[in-house]
Amino acid sequence: MDYLDRIPLLVAQLNEYRDAYYNRSESLISDAEYDELFDQLKYLEEITGVVLANSPTQTVGYEIKSELEKVKHSHLMMSLDKTKLESDLEKFSSGRDCVLSLKLDGLTILNSYENGELVQSETRGNAEIGELITHNAKMFDNLPLKIPCKDKFEIEGEAIITYQDFEKINETISDPDKKYKNPRNLASGSVRQLDSSITKNRHVKFVTWKVPFGVKTYSEGFELARRYGFEVVPWVPYNSATDSVHDLIEILKLLANSQGYPIDGIVISYNDVTYGKSLGMTGHHPRHSLAFKFYDEEEETTLRDIEWSMGKTGVLTPVAIFDEVEIDGTSVRRASLSNLSVMQDTLGRPFVGETIWVTKRNAIIPKIERAEKYDPDVHDLEELKWLSIPIKCPICGGFTGTVKDNDSEMLICTNPDCKGKLLGKLCHAASRDALNIDGMSEATISTFIKLGWLTSINDIYSLSIYSEKMKNLEGFGAKSVDKLLAAIEKSKHTTLDKWLYSLSINLVGKTASKAIMSKVDSIGDFFNVMTVHGAKYFSDIPGIGDVIVKSLDDYFNQNCHEMWKFSKNFEFETVNEQATSSKLNGKTFVITGTVEHFANRNALKKEIEANGGKVTGSVTSKTDCLICDDPNSTSSKCKTAHSLGIEIISENEFLELLNK
Repeated sequence: MDYLDRIPLLVAQLNEYRDAYYNRSESLISDAEYDELFDQLKYLEEITGVVLANSPTQTVGYEIKSELEKVKHSHLMMSLDKTKLESDLEKFSSGRDCVLSLKLDGLTILNSYENGELVQSETRGNAEIGELITHNAKMFDNLPLKIPCKDKFEIEGEAIITYQDFEKINETISDPDKKYKNPRNLASGSVRQLDSSITKNRHVKFVTWKVPFGVKTYSEGFELARRYGFEVVPWVPYNSATDSVHDLIEILKLLANSQGYPIDGIVISYNDVTYGKSLGMTGHHPRHSLAFKFYDEEEETTLRDIEWSMGKTGVLTPVAIFDEVEIDGTSVRRASLSNLSVMQDTLGRPFVGETIWVTKRNAIIPKIERAEKYDPDVHDLEELKWLSIPIKCPICGGFTGTVKDNDSEMLICTNPDCKGKLLGKLCHAASRDALNIDGMSEATISTFIKLGWLTSINDIYSLSIYSEKMKNLEGFGAKSVDKLLAAIEKSKHTTLDKWLYSLSINLVGKTASKAIMSKVDSIGDFFNVMTVHGAKYFSDIPGIGDVIVKSLDDYFNQNCHEMWKFSKNFEFETVNEQATSSKLNGKTFVITGTVEHFANRNALKKEIEANGGKVTGSVTSKTDCLICDDPNSTSSKCKTAHSLGIEIISENEFLELLNK
């Protein structure tokens, strides 16, 4: 074993003995044996010039800062362009020597040394300006405070907390709601503490992945860092002409698992540093490296506000507004938070300036994955601007209230005449999955409501009487008006299930509408069934439970006349959707979470139906399988499936079932 490998082992061994002696009053070895090991360590530190931050030979005092000072980096620390395709890594190499290394999931840090001593540590920040965290870096478990180099030396890497240390920290917390969610969040919060004693107790490690100056190749930089006593990220050489990128990725994953490193991908870089730098950069990323992401691309940004939009049933949905970020080639600055429960689970008590991480689920829907929630050790309570839940409706000014739907709490407007509810209902009716009225945008509907032309869903089919007035409105020309009216006329040819879905009946969604209308032959038959039997006639359909039956009955009893009047606008088409296979006959599925092998959940649903199966929106005792790719999901559907003993299968298992 060489000296550089011996040093961290001695440090860990001596610290264990110190902890036992001072904190548990146990003497694991004699004083003479301890002194001998201590002298060995001191000697190795002297001859190698490497001294780790947690070495017992050092007595670094704790520091408490009033705030984290901003600092401009010596060079740009830009984020990397990203891909989810292994073929892009092969294309990147194209026969050139590269290195593949783990993409660690922590906080990027730049450390600077002068005359062999650590003088400055800073976070990546916005790539140009970061925060000084030198007082905390000195508390990292494995960061060299001294190195055998008298020149100025900079080194980049990741501050992480291993899964082993993360689990140990969580074991000390009895309240499940107060346990930390993941190592990345804990590492980020630990590094940015004002009190360095907190950082010390979190066992943060620094793992280097780049020496930015003074080396000709990445591999040379890794070896230099190792000689200076740094823990180096696991890496392998790669050339697309000779190596299997998939096999090397699997090897790196195994190394990450053995070390307990939190990771979210792989980084490929040209080994020749000069060549990589010669390629320059785009407006956002350097061209010398590329990140291969295992998961949805995640970008860090800052929460600025929460707006509240109203849906078709009067539910006020929180929408997060944040600093613009680019994800998958598009700019994103807002994301729905779904309801009060999701907002509070994701953001805690939201405030202006809260750090959040945003993805685009399936490369389409922006979603806030996590946030750096309020922490009294990090945030100044007096300076925070909280983003409060509104007590009055932003549409009509009426009072808001909360309601429970299964496990979720939602904010609603209590005013039955709120125009926001009408706007939501009409937008839903005009949507593609309902009546599909092209050109009937939210802005157009809102204008017509303000003018008094739309007071109910039925008024859509009387808009032609205002055609001349429309043409005189700002933003409306003769062609656009004619096109809108033609789209309204075209929408009169629809199917029974789309007509029912367009009514915005609570809990009667697209799937339920299709299932209900599959049991009747005509619109007249539907009204006859509802009048004579009520919605219980449909209760034997998988997914149509008591709650949906009651909702449909309540709506029909209150609005029967208006429904009949509305139906007179349409000519209903007959839909004959025959299954192409009977493999899934009699089986009822529910889908939750994201999908990988299909374009979206609708595509998976169509595949199930094409093979004779049915898809419903909620898990009940009539459900055969819940399809979910996340075995650790805590969603309400997964909880219900577990409680009812419903089988939960992955997307791959579903495909295996289909191919039997």
